[in-house]
Amino acid sequence: MNAAIRALVRCGLTERITPYIIFNGFKGLVKGDNSIKKAGWEDVRGLLPLGGTVLDSSDCSYIATHESRLKAAKNLYKLGIKYLVIIGDNESFSYAEILQNEWNDLINELINSNSIEIPENNSNSKYTLSILALPATIDNDIAMTDLTLGTCTSLERICEALDSLESTAQSHQRCFIIKVVGKRCGWLALMAAIAVGADCTFIPERPPPFQQDVNITWEEEMCNIIKTKREKGNRKSIIVVSEGATDKNLNPITATYIKEIVEKNLNIDTRITTLGHIQREGIPCAYDRFLATVQASEIVTEILNSKEDEQLSTLIGVCNNTITKTPLKQSVQLTTSISEALSNKMFDTVMNLRDPDFKASYNAYIESTLFSSNSKKLEEENCLRIGIIHVGSPAGGMNAATRAAVRLCLNRGHTPVGIFNSFSGLVNGEVRPLTWQEVGGWTTIGGSKLGINRSQPTPVLKSKKLYKKYNVDPNELIDIGLIAYHLQEQNIQGLLIIGGYEAYCSLYTLYEAKSIYPSLCIPMVQIAATVSNNIPGTDHSIGSDTALNTIVQACDHIKLSASASQRRVFIVEVQGGNCGYLSTMGGLACGVTCTYGPENGISLNKLKNDKRHLTRRYKEAELKGIKNEGRIIIRNEFTNSSTYSTKVIASILNEEGHGLFDCRTAVLGHLQQGGLPSPLDRIRAVRQAVECINWLEMKTKENKKISTYKKYHKVNAKKDEFRNVDKEAYVIGIRGDKLVFTPVNELIKETDIDLRKGSRNWWMKYYPLIKILSKYYYFDVNDETDIDYLTNEKNI
Repeated sequence: MNAAIRALVRCGLTERITPYIIFNGFKGLVKGDNSIKKAGWEDVRGLLPLGGTVLDSSDCSYIATHESRLKAAKNLYKLGIKYLVIIGDNESFSYAEILQNEWNDLINELINSNSIEIPENNSNSKYTLSILALPATIDNDIAMTDLTLGTCTSLERICEALDSLESTAQSHQRCFIIKVVGKRCGWLALMAAIAVGADCTFIPERPPPFQQDVNITWEEEMCNIIKTKREKGNRKSIIVVSEGATDKNLNPITATYIKEIVEKNLNIDTRITTLGHIQREGIPCAYDRFLATVQASEIVTEILNSKEDEQLSTLIGVCNNTITKTPLKQSVQLTTSISEALSNKMFDTVMNLRDPDFKASYNAYIESTLFSSNSKKLEEENCLRIGIIHVGSPAGGMNAATRAAVRLCLNRGHTPVGIFNSFSGLVNGEVRPLTWQEVGGWTTIGGSKLGINRSQPTPVLKSKKLYKKYNVDPNELIDIGLIAYHLQEQNIQGLLIIGGYEAYCSLYTLYEAKSIYPSLCIPMVQIAATVSNNIPGTDHSIGSDTALNTIVQACDHIKLSASASQRRVFIVEVQGGNCGYLSTMGGLACGVTCTYGPENGISLNKLKNDKRHLTRRYKEAELKGIKNEGRIIIRNEFTNSSTYSTKVIASILNEEGHGLFDCRTAVLGHLQQGGLPSPLDRIRAVRQAVECINWLEMKTKENKKISTYKKYHKVNAKKDEFRNVDKEAYVIGIRGDKLVFTPVNELIKETDIDLRKGSRNWWMKYYPLIKILSKYYYFDVNDETDIDYLTNEKNI
């Protein structure tokens, strides 16, 4: 919420909009006076790392009566506020809509009672009230937006608690039942269960039993699941319960009742942990800061683009990885209808009304976490030996993806084969099947449990271009013939590659070598896992969110040090190769002065302008008697590295600061690969792993049908239209809110081979916000500028 307030005020001021901040929610709106104040640039300084809301909040009951809405209308009218931004939940939006619908009647009533005066030259119709809604609730229960502000941060808090509980649960062999928020939406409970690999989860949208083909009570099913896992070697059990969880007859499923069932039937020491308001607190995560910033910026753009006297009623959300504008009325009605459907036991309807990712995530959780009955296993002739290999550098979420793939394979009767230490391990025989229990705790572990390095198959044909500019150590190249031989020797019938750009190059090389080595004609798919987020075919690679959170945490700490010195600027170097994802997104989330990335580069002129800006800001603070704050500049490691290194930039700015400020450097290095993977990375890893196993099954079935067709009809393979079906290789990627499989031979067309990255830099459209929010384009009234520039046009 605070990140949104900061962006609204600063973007508004930059666009000559006068922002007002209203304290104590609707209570302050009704009270008026000191509860509504004009906001300046410095009023929102330092808000990014703060949890909660600095404006405070209140119950919606304060505006529930006609008299209270009359007072609110009077306060808004007197200050000339025509745009009211509501940062809140569905109840807040509903009351804001009521205020807007009654606006004309309220103004007329105030005029008739002489409480307000209308200027002679203006007609009553020119005074409209627009509502712009920014969804902010940790329940994530607002319709027509995929995520609400605070949800990801709340998930971080829950997972931190669950990760801490896991060691206690294991050492004492206990069962822990964790109660989380979510009266009408089980998003937090479900995603937390996926992120920590919980044994069971209970959510409002999908009452138990978990598997629809069982003819036992949910209590018996739950006990069977826990018992089976204990027999397999589990020393602890985790159950996540949403506060709104019910059975199919809407009878509440409480943590206390679950505890009684587990202790009575399984004789396991069971404890309940209610996280309560700790879920709402803490430092906002990187994604929440980013989302709040870009949504707030979109609200200001919407105001600027509105026509005179146009009355807006808009929800600014995020769908398909894109900021969206939706009629507020539709969102309120749909959110209400979902609650009504729950009350009417229409659970399938509710699942379909949630965002597309919700249902898919639930199915992925059930398939990869719960131990399925024998009825779920495939026929022996359809079971595969699926190789799983990590290639490149470690990234948060690799182990979570491997765990999900292994357990899903075992559920269906496949044999998951772990290939240790990448392709060098394959040719050295470091290959063996993985067991259910072996991968038990991998979800929360960073790095790579299979072992990882940059060894790759020797390139063939066009794939040699992938190594044209960046020379690969010959010791890291493994003969492609050896790889083909050992895959055949191990009877690998499907290959899941998890890794970064080296994995992508390896996949393309294997794809091309299929025309040379028949043993390579097996289904192959890659899950992009790299902190750099430079793999074509996906908006987000596994590990990039963990890296962003690490950058944000580090920069928050560095800024504290810089602010204590008051006159210090830190140049922070981040990873990313030739991809500016980390520097750009990190800059937005950290509130930096500017960023230097590969897409924009560094020049003397740019350094000159940045030095001038820093000088202005520090002198401005001195003149106004404001305490100076420390500042941060983020530089990508590869940006003009041969000339403008991090140390060189710091030296230039230090010299040109002339004592007004000094510069220090901080190189984050491999810290960005993270320790514990972030919840988002874990969830993305599980989703993609499940889809990859499904895809490998599907492709194998297709290949068998085609082979049978060829054999039966004696088709000439050279002329057969299906001859290339076994020669495909794919990359799974997040495109918006969907998981998409794209052939690697198509992705190579959108690959910048020289720079080792994809050509779609979707995040660059948000780059200008960094300088807008750091006051490059705004001058206060007392600054040296034309007073006409500061003429107020619109108030919010």
